Amino acid sequence: MSETKALKGGEFIIRDTKPEDIFIPEEWTEEQTMIAKMCDDFIAQEIKPNLEEIDKMKEGLMPSLLDKAGELGLLGLSVPEDLGGMEVDFKTTLLATERLGKGYSFSVAYGAHTGIGTLPILYYGSKEQKEKYIPKLASGEWKASYCLTEPSAGSDANSGKTKAELTDDGKHYIINGQKMWITNGGFAKIFTVFAKIGDDKNLTAFIVDAESEGISLNPEEKKMGIKGSSTRQVFFNNVKVPAENMLSERGNGFKIALNILNIGRIKLAAGVLGGAKDAVTYSIKYANEREQFGRPISKYGALRHKIAEQVIRSFVVESATYRAGQNIDDAIQALVDDGMDKEQATLKGIEQFAPECAILKVAGSEALDYVVDEAVQIHGGMGYSAESAVERAYRDARINRIFEGTNEINRMLTVDLVLKRAMKGELDLMGPAQEVANELMSIPDFGDTPEGVFANEYKALKGFKKTILMVAGSAVQKLMQTMAKEQEVLMNIADLSIDTYMAESVLLRVDKLISMKGEEACKDEIAIVKTYFYDIADKINKAGKDAINSFAGGDEAKMMLMGLKRFTKVEGFNAKEARQQIALRVIEAGEYNF
Repeated sequence: MSETKALKGGEFIIRDTKPEDIFIPEEWTEEQTMIAKMCDDFIAQEIKPNLEEIDKMKEGLMPSLLDKAGELGLLGLSVPEDLGGMEVDFKTTLLATERLGKGYSFSVAYGAHTGIGTLPILYYGSKEQKEKYIPKLASGEWKASYCLTEPSAGSDANSGKTKAELTDDGKHYIINGQKMWITNGGFAKIFTVFAKIGDDKNLTAFIVDAESEGISLNPEEKKMGIKGSSTRQVFFNNVKVPAENMLSERGNGFKIALNILNIGRIKLAAGVLGGAKDAVTYSIKYANEREQFGRPISKYGALRHKIAEQVIRSFVVESATYRAGQNIDDAIQALVDDGMDKEQATLKGIEQFAPECAILKVAGSEALDYVVDEAVQIHGGMGYSAESAVERAYRDARINRIFEGTNEINRMLTVDLVLKRAMKGELDLMGPAQEVANELMSIPDFGDTPEGVFANEYKALKGFKKTILMVAGSAVQKLMQTMAKEQEVLMNIADLSIDTYMAESVLLRVDKLISMKGEEACKDEIAIVKTYFYDIADKINKAGKDAINSFAGGDEAKMMLMGLKRFTKVEGFNAKEARQQIALRVIEAGEYNF
């Protein structure tokens, strides 16, 4: 593995990546494309025709759809072959999640079963536990649920009150407590339950048979969206669980929860990407069919602006998701090559890129929210009718900013993870931050005029990274001990990091694409990058300004604000024409076709 490839999580802030060192979706192999097509066909044949019945929670329908997905091997993509799975690499599981992300409530049931339902046992289970449970979960014979959240323990999962007490003979744990928002709760056979033993500080995880005596369920929750997804409260009243059903070791539950959430976050980004592309296609089809004032509404500039922006946001999320997916695959492979076993390596590899997983969760869910909101707007009154597909998409999308840790928690987590790594000496943030501080004191070096199609964008990207280092470096020095309480400043720094990561990802993707296909063939993708950078520079400037004005004053603030202006300055650009060009491509194709 080349030195440039072995980028660590969060290191994008201080190190440049070359286009040739990232994976782009234009490089899918034939086998990966076949898996994607299988998922597309499954959604078209099994899910889309049954959406009404799925939303009405027709008895037995969702479990039967999971059975069919199991027959195709879709429930066992992450599972080793000797346990009945297909064991594809990580980014291929992201691809399947993306394509099944068009499945509304089904994609939630699928994601919960294959992710938080199956993976804790796969990655933390003993040999016996894996052999007992994983083949049946991979085939779909057994469905799985994850019981973490409680009425008083949401974002602060470790404060849960569910208790597990060992019996006198040491053979069983007796579990008492209550869990809520349990996806697939209504039909799961296996629960991964998190509880505290005695006065332990941390949770312990247990594999619990859902049919055990003492387990009872509340009726299905009535929800704003994802109505076809089973969501129940689960009560544990003196439930006897064999001692050998403890997952991993005592007190390791909180760590399991955090690591499984890392996976859930990047998987969520892939899933919402599928939903976003689908909503863009619905928007385009409607805009081409609907006539006003004697012509299709897709001919009007205001509508084209919306469609282009939907495309841009979807394309950017896609670029970043698969870039991170490949980084994770590379990290896993490096650990396996060093002699670590595959499950352990997978967890460690994903944990390494926890900051990127948090970034993608936020960026993906917010992009989807934008896309479905504009899809309803493009449909006008029809979009507000429960007859339309975009009405369901709009309602179903909203949960994604809450799932897998709210976006506010994930923003703060992004900054926290990077700063902790800097404190431990794993990331050298302070060195580069000091260089930026020195640069502010010196006469600006405007250097040579850059060359190449993306010369201005690469220059801007350097400025964006300097902005993060200037703001974060100064905030850490200024606020020191109170930094954790300054949530508004943390949110600003998170937004700087998110926008920079997304901008770098789309730039690298299209630059690599140009080297493969040539500039002329990539003119629409080039328009996406240029429009995105033109817009994001102002967003970065605003977040930087808000942060600086929160903690700095006088000459110091003045100097930093001057630096900020310099770091976020971009060349003038006709974004209207670029958006017209992007919109025209998909309007003529009648679908999202990037």
